[in-house]
Parts: sequence; C-alpha cells; structure tokens
Amino acid sequence: MTMNSTTDTVYLASRYSRHPEMQQVAKRLTALGFEVTSRWIWGDHQINDEGLSEEASRAERERFAHEDLEDLRRASICISFTEIPRSTNSRGGRHVEHGFALALGKRCIVVGPRENVFHCAYGVEVYASSDRVLEALRLELV
Repeated sequence: MTMNSTTDTVYLASRYSRHPEMQQVAKRLTALGFEVTSRWIWGDHQINDEGLSEEASRAERERFAHEDLEDLRRASICISFTEIPRSTNSRGGRHVEHGFALALGKRCIVVGPRENVFHCAYGVEVYASSDRVLEALRLELV
C-alpha cells in the first residue's frame, strides 16, 4: 500500500472510557505514518452514565457529535474497538460511527468481537487485538 492523502488517515471508534488505550493506539499508528483524526481520544468529550454531563451542556454535546463526524469524514479507515456483549448502560456512539463509515464507503476494521450485524457487513475486516491490526497495517506499508 502506498501512503497518500486518501489512505493515510484513521478514525478510532471505541467506548469513551477506553480513550487512554486509544491514545496509545494512535501513537503507534502515527509511528507507522498514519494520521489519526479522532480528537475525542484526548479526553474532552466526557458524558456521564446518565447521558448527561456535569461539564457538557447540550451545545457542547452537539459539538462533540459534529467533531466526531467531521473527524470520521476526514479518515479513510475506521477502526472500531468492540466489547464482549453484556448488560450495560453504554451509549454506543462507536456503533453510529462504524455505520457512518460504512455508509461513506470507508475501509472498516473491527478489533474484538462482532457486536452487531453491521460488523458482519461485506468487506469489514476483523482482528482479535490492536497488536494484530497494527501489524497488518504495518505489513501493508512494506
């Protein structure tokens, strides 16, 4: 794979509480030559478990959504980090991001179990761990 302006950008989608892990993945991707477009991973999009935020007003939450979709549009690859299915009050924004990426014709990658039917869509790549997807992307650069 030859890196260029249309193939060198990655959006990371995951549960918000995994943002420190996503920061590490972003650093590793950057070291491989990719640009990570996901601003949310740097920790300023916190919404509490009730879907409200002590810090985030409605206007701020609208900004979060706008920024996430803008960042996703800029990316050529969307990597979705999934969870083992469980009972949770998780909001699931990562699923919206994955679906949005599919609709835009982006390259979509799942890291972890296939949580929903759209993780089984034609062309979606699945890896067991971030190490495996990073290795696969590194090998494409050779």
